[in-house]
Amino acid sequence: MQTIVHQLEHVFRNAIRAAFDLEADPLIGASQNQTFGDYQSNAAMGLAKRLAEKTGQKANPRAVAERIKAKLDLGPMAQEVSIAGPGFINVRLSPAWLAQQLQQIVADPRVGIEPEAAPQTVVVDYSGPNIAKQMHVGHLRSTIIGDAISRLLEFQGHEVIRQNHVGDWGTQFGMVILGIWHLIMAQHRGEPDYVTRLNQTFEAARANRDEALRKRLVEEVYRKHQADLDADPQGERIFVPAMKEFVPNLEKVEPAYKFVNAVEEAPESEQLMLTRHTANGPRQVRLSRVSNDVIAMLQAGGPENEQEEKVWEQVRQASLDEAQKIYERLGVSLGPVDVRGESWYRNQLAETVEELRRAAHPRTSSLDRFGRIAVEDSQGAVVVFQFSPEGQPLFRNKEGEPLPFLIRKSDGAYLYSTTDLAALRYRVAGLHANRLIYVTDARQSLHFDMLFATVRGASWTRAVDGHEIILDHVPFGSITGEDGKPIKTREGGSVKLAALLDEAVARAKDVVRDKRPDFSEEQLAAVANAVGIGAVKYADLSKDRVSDYVFSWEKMLALDGNTAPYLQYAHARIQSIFRKAGGKAGPSAQIILESPYELAIARHVLRLGELLAVAARDLKPHHLCTYLYELATKFSGFFENCPVIQSEEPTRSSRLLICELTARTLEIGLDLLGIEHPDEM
Repeated sequence: MQTIVHQLEHVFRNAIRAAFDLEADPLIGASQNQTFGDYQSNAAMGLAKRLAEKTGQKANPRAVAERIKAKLDLGPMAQEVSIAGPGFINVRLSPAWLAQQLQQIVADPRVGIEPEAAPQTVVVDYSGPNIAKQMHVGHLRSTIIGDAISRLLEFQGHEVIRQNHVGDWGTQFGMVILGIWHLIMAQHRGEPDYVTRLNQTFEAARANRDEALRKRLVEEVYRKHQADLDADPQGERIFVPAMKEFVPNLEKVEPAYKFVNAVEEAPESEQLMLTRHTANGPRQVRLSRVSNDVIAMLQAGGPENEQEEKVWEQVRQASLDEAQKIYERLGVSLGPVDVRGESWYRNQLAETVEELRRAAHPRTSSLDRFGRIAVEDSQGAVVVFQFSPEGQPLFRNKEGEPLPFLIRKSDGAYLYSTTDLAALRYRVAGLHANRLIYVTDARQSLHFDMLFATVRGASWTRAVDGHEIILDHVPFGSITGEDGKPIKTREGGSVKLAALLDEAVARAKDVVRDKRPDFSEEQLAAVANAVGIGAVKYADLSKDRVSDYVFSWEKMLALDGNTAPYLQYAHARIQSIFRKAGGKAGPSAQIILESPYELAIARHVLRLGELLAVAARDLKPHHLCTYLYELATKFSGFFENCPVIQSEEPTRSSRLLICELTARTLEIGLDLLGIEHPDEM
């Protein structure tokens, strides 16, 4: 069934054509003020301007609106058509027509929403947890926003391919293996708590901005690191044998990873040189570059590195297993099959760079004397300069000079940008996507602007059928505490997502227990999980994703206001009506709309398709959240003013049908958000 907006647009276009022999967008939207009507056309003002330009005579917008109104043929759809202000055309829908529309969708599980006539293949890239780290609260937004977008597009009929682009190659690889080396060597020299102790002290130094403490820590690491290298020059005596027995555990590996990162980021590490004893003699390595040195050895391959690669794979799998537990708790539709990490593309990076180097730039300029997409700079790095059709640089640095997109370092190493290029290339050519969506925080906006400009310049986004492939970056803001600062633990670290969810469920259990002391422990646990997890997700999804939002337990778990518990409670209240009524309305029941509260729900249920289209167009789930909150609010008014069970027939059955449609609409919306809707609360 077509949405009301589409039906009105069709009729208004015909009226405009009949009145003025012009094609124009009727600009139909839901009225902001129900006093004037249900829908409104704002076309008259723009048409008046067009007519004035065409005829050379001033046109009165209200007179234009009158001519459109005279040609309108809305039949039984409209109860009243009126003109307000300078030329707004208002339409009040007929209660009988609304009842008829609802009657048509009573038995439809999709409440009349038709799938897209021309579905696309859409790749949605989201979540992307870190290897060797547990997921923290910073991963929440990408994970649940990406999942809601995926569900929404699938509901519309598109083929959605989820891609969990995890960082499982390059820098992380080297840091994890180096961190495990520190763990093993510290254990060997009788300091099993060395890594954990120093990592905590590094965090304290950073939090307190204690440069003197940080310098002492770096010097201690440097001395012990060199002593360990001297004690086991080739790693064959201590490290490799211990690696064979090493069992990866994120509780151990994560602090080791952070420890290495803290050491290499310290400015003092840039000045300290370690001596590695290799088969070809001693070699100097900066303390700040040791993990890169490890990467180079591992990427060189060979049987001597097989054990490290095996352990890395175990760390990778342990990390993904932990992430999967979080996904299942969140009700997120990501699974192992969706994981395609950076390591999957590692053999495609050189080819990707060379393909860009062969690609001719669509427009050369004095800034691009090679006429190529990708060129080598004076240091031997491969960079991309992007230009407008007029030959002007699309990106500039602070000095106003063209800003290049670096895709290969001068030492031959590849970057995140290279992997993203390879991934995009695969998604277009291998997955045959019509649209690519990337859900990341707003800080990566420049990266994606440059990535998209690069592939468009190379014509990688031109599909076989000649259509341009759609590229969307979906940025989002940060989650802050009520003090306006990023959420941290008491120790200053990132809040683990598992711990956050544990607390959400525990707090929800207290709320549910107060309301339903009659629940069994099993019922209490199930409902508390649905309410707690739902509250966390909805608190995020209900905000415009581009904005930061304040995390507040009190607000998100409230049973009133724009919260998940409020929507869940509205759904449970309807199920309670059905239980008390002995079931739903019979198959012969007819909808009768008499009360303004009944009409309010009818109009709102029939708007679901419109709101889903807006949410999908803008890739903003909060539009759907607002719609569901308004529906629950309207149902509350209906519940308070329109008796259901106590009413006489046929009103009783009609109102049961209204309850049924409201419940099904809430279920569809909450399912699209990935939020459970218990039958009892």
